[in-house]
Amino acid sequence: MNASGATAGLGLLSAASWGGSDFAGGVGARRAPALLVVASGQILTMVVLLGWCVAMRLAVPGPPMLFYAGLGGFEGSVALAVFYRALAMGAMGLTAALTGLLTALVPVVFALLREGLPTPLAGAGLVAGLAAIWLITHSPGDKGAGTPRTALLLGALAGVGFGAQMILFKMASGGGIVWAMTSARVAGVAALLLVLAVMPPGGPKKGFWLTGILAGVLDTAGNGFYIRAAQFGRLETAAVICSLYPGVTILLAALVLREWPTRRQMAGMALALAAVVLLSL
Repeated sequence: MNASGATAGLGLLSAASWGGSDFAGGVGARRAPALLVVASGQILTMVVLLGWCVAMRLAVPGPPMLFYAGLGGFEGSVALAVFYRALAMGAMGLTAALTGLLTALVPVVFALLREGLPTPLAGAGLVAGLAAIWLITHSPGDKGAGTPRTALLLGALAGVGFGAQMILFKMASGGGIVWAMTSARVAGVAALLLVLAVMPPGGPKKGFWLTGILAGVLDTAGNGFYIRAAQFGRLETAAVICSLYPGVTILLAALVLREWPTRRQMAGMALALAAVVLLSL
């Protein structure tokens, strides 16, 4: 398998893991505050990753690699808190679409400036992928005129934060996948605990552990697959394919909860498959 094919395959595994994590977290958030669900899963996976590194006596990478991974984990968790705050303000579809698009667009622009233009075929795949993300995440029922400006601003900041996390994980990938995931998770947990201390969640706080743990495990797996995908190929290719994860969440909601996707979302999923094919050639 060539590097592009490996990047596409690992990117799909990452998208599947992240999409499953969001689905599990979403189910748990119906019973408890979303940030509490996320924090519970991340704390457990942090302990497991630290134990893995110690038990296997993995060589500790250089400080720059740990710094990049840790910074990505910290600011990514802050971006998650900002994203949840934006969604709570209304117009979820438009806000999520803006966040999803910027999540993929930020690493694409960074890679183009740093590595130059991709091949025409890959360029077509990138455009198709970005369009697919918009179709999958945007609900046409949300009208821009009625959307709070603050929600869109926070959604944009979250998207930039998620995109920056992808760039930082790519920069940290040279130090080893497990240590990169561990450093990111330690810093991410610290950020979440800080957010929870500053803004304690209200509402019920029971029955979220199982979904939180499942979400944390899948999120960690998705991080690992993404870092590996970024090692094989160009940053923008890995980022766009991995950013298709909302499609997996929608499919799981249809299969498990019978919440069927719209025609627009189904068209986005079909376009996403075409984008993956183009990017893997």
